[in-house]
Amino acid sequence: MSRLIIISNRLPFSLDTSGKEAVIRQSSGGLVSALKGYFEQVSDNQFNEKIWLGSCDFSEEDWNENKDRLQGSDFTVEPVFMDSEVYSKYYNGFSNSTIWPLFHYFPSLTQYEKDQFDAYQEVNKIFAEKVCGIMQPGDVVWVHDYQLMLMPHLIRKRHPEATIGFFLHIPFPSYEVCRLLPSDWKRAILKGLLGADLLGFHTYDYAQYFIQTAKMVLGIDNHYNTLQYNNRTIKADLFPIGIDYNRFKQAASEEAVMNYREELQKNFEGKKIIFSVDRLDYTKGLTYRLQGYENFLERYPEWREKVIFIFNVVPSRDNIPTYFERKRMVEEKVSTINGKYSTIHWQPLIYRYNHLDFHELCGLYQAADVALITPLRDGMNLVAKEYVASCSDKGVLILSELTGAASELNEACLVNPTDSEEMADAIASSLQMPLDEQQERMSVMQRRLADYDVVHWVNDFLEQLTSVKKEQEKLKVKLMDQQTIKKIRQDYANAGNRLILLDYDGTLSPFAKLPSQAAPSNPVLAFLKELSADERNNVVIISGRDANTLERWLGHLPLSFVAEHGVFIKHKEGNWKAQTTLSTEWKEEIRPMLQSYVTRCAGSLIEEKENTLTWHYRNTHPGLGFVRSRELLNNLLQLTANTPIQVIDGNKVLEVRQTGVDKGITALKMLNHFNPEFTLCLGDDTTDEDMFKTLDGKGVTVKIGTGATAANFNIPTQAEVLPFLQQVTKALDPVQV
Repeated sequence: MSRLIIISNRLPFSLDTSGKEAVIRQSSGGLVSALKGYFEQVSDNQFNEKIWLGSCDFSEEDWNENKDRLQGSDFTVEPVFMDSEVYSKYYNGFSNSTIWPLFHYFPSLTQYEKDQFDAYQEVNKIFAEKVCGIMQPGDVVWVHDYQLMLMPHLIRKRHPEATIGFFLHIPFPSYEVCRLLPSDWKRAILKGLLGADLLGFHTYDYAQYFIQTAKMVLGIDNHYNTLQYNNRTIKADLFPIGIDYNRFKQAASEEAVMNYREELQKNFEGKKIIFSVDRLDYTKGLTYRLQGYENFLERYPEWREKVIFIFNVVPSRDNIPTYFERKRMVEEKVSTINGKYSTIHWQPLIYRYNHLDFHELCGLYQAADVALITPLRDGMNLVAKEYVASCSDKGVLILSELTGAASELNEACLVNPTDSEEMADAIASSLQMPLDEQQERMSVMQRRLADYDVVHWVNDFLEQLTSVKKEQEKLKVKLMDQQTIKKIRQDYANAGNRLILLDYDGTLSPFAKLPSQAAPSNPVLAFLKELSADERNNVVIISGRDANTLERWLGHLPLSFVAEHGVFIKHKEGNWKAQTTLSTEWKEEIRPMLQSYVTRCAGSLIEEKENTLTWHYRNTHPGLGFVRSRELLNNLLQLTANTPIQVIDGNKVLEVRQTGVDKGITALKMLNHFNPEFTLCLGDDTTDEDMFKTLDGKGVTVKIGTGATAANFNIPTQAEVLPFLQQVTKALDPVQV
């Protein structure tokens, strides 16, 4: 059995030593609530120990005096101690004055201070040293959130085979926002994250933004949500964090909660209750929310003295100037609204700036008629989920469409958080919503949250992490050795009907400066002639090349051909046949874009085939060619979204072609056509991976190059292809061992 090591910026509790006896207080926050809920509910046999590692607000001396009391029954604790000045620059500085505002789309509030990034690197290294000092073989490491994005790579350097997961609890921004970071910082963060085996995000968009940014900055390959980096397969996927659903559902029957709910209902008898609970943060849209409520009171005067808004703000990061200024703005707006609309008997807004106990929070959830949760940006927002879980006989959730939770809670009243008129209308319609509609909306959301609660969230992530590690084992570089070659050679000799699938560029022929210059060498032609002369061999050149080029170079040989990855097929002694009848009008839309990049990137060129357009940048300046290729790839993906056109990011080429035609589908056609006893397939590029996956278990597949692949084996370089083929197909007695 292995151990689970949870790593977060802070431990899940603080220690108050101001009194006679040290008092332990659980920290607030979604991660703490989620993982503690999981630990309390599950006593699984997957891990023989759970360890929580993080920084703390107490000294090493306090730890030594209280560590027996601080060790939890569900997990053990490993504190990280560090210099307070360095920690402040790391936490208040880079983490919360650079990453937090930028990743929440507040570039105007983002600072770019080198000494703060240096502190961020230093603290991540301190964390990594602590983790590596306690790691054992088989441990599963799970790193959490934006403060520790460099850690996966730092751990990976020390423990190359480690199982590492990372989860980001805030949004990951689009590439256009992320690129505002200085280049070295951006690359360091991406490399840091790619040290993990599995990267978790709250939503599909966040995962895609990460993949797009990694492709643009580091030039890595991806296939859907799987990335290839440093010969490793890494997965980036969505895992919307759940809550301890039953805890909030069952809280309704707790005495303290019922008493607090009844007190609220008594104090505001005859009035509808609206509430919101948020940390003090500019991302929460607090002033916009107050403006929306003010707009509601102005536009719907019939609700005055019939509604109360309990506006609770939880203190947070008061020592950061931006937050202190935000608090002042909020309090000024609260005073303005109350001053404008209050009467002798009624105050429209009750403002509280403090922490809420659990029974107060649940009592408020259950007493409220409407929850107004409208952040400008939020990775998820668990308050919205907790409110839904707590509702029993009534309740309406008004939710910002810019929260991660909006993708799950789409039965809520979704609003643009900056649109005060839309918010005002949503408040009015929510207060008048029929009870049966309220219950119907709530029941759908409650079932969804119950099905994907915190236990499901943790299990889902850890199961996917295990799955990725298994996939990595399958895709590890498998270099061909003599024993393997001997076995392939023997299988080849014993087969009476053979299928040999050979890619052309990068496999039979090295890449050339211009596509037209990659004609086959005399040794290759001689080998193909000899190979195809054996009647037991069915040799197929399966290429992205156009039919005319293949015919001109190799048409005199008794081979079968696949052109443009499967758009055209010609069997030996047959004629070329098109495999698709789709229109090529799409090329008129794509060609001008490719041409503009030829102009912008000296040395690049367009190659046009019957059903394919290809932009080559092999002959460009490496830096410029790569940057332009990422820009073009991004533009092409946007242009071709939801169309029958796909974009392939190949080896120094971007290829645009019709979907439904690829080497995988075509290889299967060849397999069915020839029904061979032995199949051998060689290729070097991204497009060949489709072929390798299709032929898994059906033949011997070989990738040219040392990158991770779905093929069975690797040959390091193109120069070794012909010697390998000659060795395998060398005349051999079928009964020889």
